Amino acid sequence: MSIALFLSVFLIAACGLVYELIAGTLASYLLGDTVFQFSTIIGCYLFAMGIGSYLSRFLHRGLVARFVSIELMVGVIGGFSSSMLFLAFAYTEAFRFILYLVVILVGTLVGLEIPLLMRILKERFQFRELVSHVLTFDYLGALGASLLFPILLVPKLGLVRSALVFGIFNVGVALWSTYLFREQIGHTHVLRAGSLAALALLATGLVFADRISSAADNSLYADEVIFSRNTPYQRIVLTKWKDDLRLFLNSHLQFSSRDEYRYHEALVHPGLAALPGAHRVLVLGGGDGLAVREILKYPSVQNITLVDLDPEMTHLFSTHPVMSALNQHSLTAPRVHVINADALRWLDTNTEQYDFIVADFPDPTSYALGKLFTTAFYRLAAKHLASGGLIVVQSTSPLFARQSYWCIVESVKEAGLRVYPYHVYVPSFGEWGYVIGSFAPYEPPRQLPSGLRFLSTTNVAELFIFPLDMQQVPAEPNRLNDQVLVRYYEQEWKDVAH
Repeated sequence: MSIALFLSVFLIAACGLVYELIAGTLASYLLGDTVFQFSTIIGCYLFAMGIGSYLSRFLHRGLVARFVSIELMVGVIGGFSSSMLFLAFAYTEAFRFILYLVVILVGTLVGLEIPLLMRILKERFQFRELVSHVLTFDYLGALGASLLFPILLVPKLGLVRSALVFGIFNVGVALWSTYLFREQIGHTHVLRAGSLAALALLATGLVFADRISSAADNSLYADEVIFSRNTPYQRIVLTKWKDDLRLFLNSHLQFSSRDEYRYHEALVHPGLAALPGAHRVLVLGGGDGLAVREILKYPSVQNITLVDLDPEMTHLFSTHPVMSALNQHSLTAPRVHVINADALRWLDTNTEQYDFIVADFPDPTSYALGKLFTTAFYRLAAKHLASGGLIVVQSTSPLFARQSYWCIVESVKEAGLRVYPYHVYVPSFGEWGYVIGSFAPYEPPRQLPSGLRFLSTTNVAELFIFPLDMQQVPAEPNRLNDQVLVRYYEQEWKDVAH
């Protein structure tokens, strides 16, 4: 009996934390700015738990029946929370309102659980033992959920199924409680019937989980979704329309197969073609292998190391027949060595020198990404530059995010490098910017590899000329302890959207 009771506490705590983590993760996927999303969601959730704990004082009669009813509500609302939020983002303009409504509702119900359970158990245990055991299993449940969430739940089940599975656990606790406390419940058959109905509802949700995700994806993206997956780091979605393949990470477009060659040729060749003796190249990010495809056009390059955080990305673009064909099987080429690691940490522990470094990260939509655009990161990367080497950084749009672009340029400059900003027009994105950093003076190359579709020796020098509406504006460097770039970027793209 005691083991079953405290196991219930363990499951209750695990379920509550999983719902909170799902809300935070989903919001960061869809809205960006991970720190803000998790901070506000955790704060609202804890505040709501406090409200629930306070409200528990007003419940006097039929405590077990009320506890079971609360478990059923938590199970159903929490279990379908991920589905509701995905669909709300896809089909309504009230996503933020629904997000915080769900968080506060679930938090309030979770806040009611433990006080009610302790009052139910007070006749069976001494108060000191009761508090000790309940809080111990409560914290252990939270620990278990926090470990399972990134290791197993997100990569294996996804957000929709994870919520539904833990909703079933909540309803299971409710059903089990009708047997543990049957002497204290007047109408067990009603609560058991409700529990079985809730289990059937959640099980049905599990069966149709893929359809729920597909419905949300198909509404979010204009084209047919051919692949979608949640990883511990991001949500990967591939869409297709006729011959146009598009990659989205956390709902942000990364490339269109119709014009990605413009982006990747401009990223690689202005720098690498200026280094005729380059033998060793490092690519940071770029898990799609498209930058590597361009680098492989140089026979002199003997070794290419690609460091990308997400193994799901590099696996997808190494094995998916359509994606690997697009990058011309670059990630499985003999000269290429793929490492799945955090680029900042990897640079800090690695001692190798490289002739050419490519920093091809997604835009700084969050502080987790913003750290890869800081002065600290560029100083660290510069330590890995061989004598006469170059680093090139994708730097967002100098037209739509002008201050963000020049912030990145200033950050590279503050790292002790000479800076050579340039830009290119990519139809899917508009004007897009890059910056080359070096210790020695740089000049645009006079010779390029054959087989390019966009760049030529006549237009490469023109990339370094900025029209008036893209020329430099005041911007602070992006430092690790105060990532001004993330704020610049969020505000500028918000202004573009409006």
